Amino acid sequence: MSKTQLATSRRLVVKVGSALVTNNGNGLDLAAIADWARQITQLRAAGKEIVLVSSGAVACGVQRLGWGRRPKTVHEKQAAAAVGQAGLVEVYEAAFMQHGLHTAQLLLTHDDLADRKRYLNARSTLATLLELGVVPIINENDTVITDEIKFGDNDTLGALVANLIEADALIILTDQQGLYTADPRKDPAATLVSEATAGDPALETMAGGAGSSVGTGGMITKVIAAKRAARSGAHTVIANGRETDAILRLATGESVGTLLTAQTQPLAARKQWLADHLQLAGRLMLDAGAVQALAAGKSLLPIGVVTVDGEFERGAAVACIDPSGKEIARGLSNYGSGEARLIARKSTGEIEELLGYVDEPEIIHRDNLILLDGAGPRIGNFSH
Repeated sequence: MSKTQLATSRRLVVKVGSALVTNNGNGLDLAAIADWARQITQLRAAGKEIVLVSSGAVACGVQRLGWGRRPKTVHEKQAAAAVGQAGLVEVYEAAFMQHGLHTAQLLLTHDDLADRKRYLNARSTLATLLELGVVPIINENDTVITDEIKFGDNDTLGALVANLIEADALIILTDQQGLYTADPRKDPAATLVSEATAGDPALETMAGGAGSSVGTGGMITKVIAAKRAARSGAHTVIANGRETDAILRLATGESVGTLLTAQTQPLAARKQWLADHLQLAGRLMLDAGAVQALAAGKSLLPIGVVTVDGEFERGAAVACIDPSGKEIARGLSNYGSGEARLIARKSTGEIEELLGYVDEPEIIHRDNLILLDGAGPRIGNFSH
């Protein structure tokens, strides 16, 4: 995939960071938001579908409340988000209405995507909005999140949304030109990476470093987001949002910023949902035989489970851990944790005797299981 092929992309997710939205923390940048609305309107007229993931609620709230710095406590962040989100969506709606387009606000937490039913509802809602010609504007629901359920940064959220709607590309707009071989502020010899493969471990080394004072991300979160977006076949571009017509130029194939291409086969929808889980309900510790069986594309049988960690119900997403402690797979358990403990290390024929019934002969069926490797989730030799 080259940047010129982005011109054929029909469905795009555009993510804009806090530094851009709030002009480095100085309040909402009305001119920048109006300009993005103009560009997205032109792309809509050209037949492209656009979902906008926007940071800035907390930073906007901090400015509106007159605070001198970004808060550190959860309740202060939530208060700032509540104040800022109202202003943020108001400005976006006004900007798009100048071009006759409606916007829709969607605030998401990890729980919305971890629960299968809510995941499908979010997917259906977004699909309907796009069919109606509405521009969905998505942010993390900072007013209710806690550290346990937050995405952590909107780069991750952008990637999850790209996977959710099966976007062709994720465009991450930042205040940097793109990914460099090293931090250009510290290394004058650093050069811009024009194109690379999403998931290449070398990229994370290049991208090391913290985010800005008004955001939570940094280049490392963008590189990791690109790897995550690649799971559904979405390519990622990291570019400077302050460049003139950056979105239009990227969408028409001009070489701007850094393109990180998806090389892996897109995952089936259910396996993609499993891959996107940031948190899992429990862990199944496997023996070597079970590890080999999963690698061969087989289901996970009770006899291969050594121990069960955590408390979970039937249908929960759980991790499969090899004898060395590495997560090698994840899937949907056919049994709750209590039942799984009773049948662990037992043959399939003993399940009914132990439980009084048999829901399924396996703890995780291969159709509800995704294998992992060093580059992240991948498809095994199992059917979809």
